[in-house]
This record gives sequence, C-alpha cells and structure tokens, in this order.
Amino acid sequence: MRALVIAAALVLGSSVAVADGPPPDGRALYREKCVMCHDKTGMGTGLLSRRMQVAELLLRSDLNADFIVSVARAGVGNMPAIPRGEVSDRDLKAIADFLAQPAEAKR
Repeated sequence: MRALVIAAALVLGSSVAVADGPPPDGRALYREKCVMCHDKTGMGTGLLSRRMQVAELLLRSDLNADFIVSVARAGVGNMPAIPRGEVSDRDLKAIADFLAQPAEAKR
C-alpha cells in the first residue's frame, strides 16, 4: 500500500511540474498535430470547403477555443475524435487558443 501511495505522489507531482512549465506553443503543436489534414491541400480543408466559404483553419476568425476543443475531442463529420493519449488537454487548449485568434494574428 505504501508503494502505491508513493507512486501516486510521484505521478501527481510530475503532472503538476509539467503544468507549471512554460505554456505550450499552439502554432508549433498545430503544425505537428493538425496540419496534415488542415493545410491548404489537406483532406480536412477539402471536405470543409464543400460546406463553407473559408475552409482553411488559419484563415478563419469565427472559431472560439471551446468549440475547437469540443470538435477535436468528439469528432465531427469525417474528422475523427482526437483522444487524450494522442493530444493532451493542455496541448489541445494551446492549439485551440492559437486557432481562435484573428486570422491576421496566425500569419
């Protein structure tokens, strides 16, 4: 039992240390995790262009961070749900905050 408590303390302690570090770079994470489908010629952009005039995420200014997180976690249309094992909550928030900026700020 004592080993379990120590292991839990180590895990919790390390997660707190990570959260206290510098904030993740949303732009870099977007390039790493999202651009393969959401760049100019990506499948996600192509599919979105069938439903909206501005499909490229970097050109959009109508997205808010909470919406981006919920779409990424649940999936929508042809976009699969993105699990926490693939993109952590902290990293997804950084990506969402980056994408929620006005289009001019993302260039």
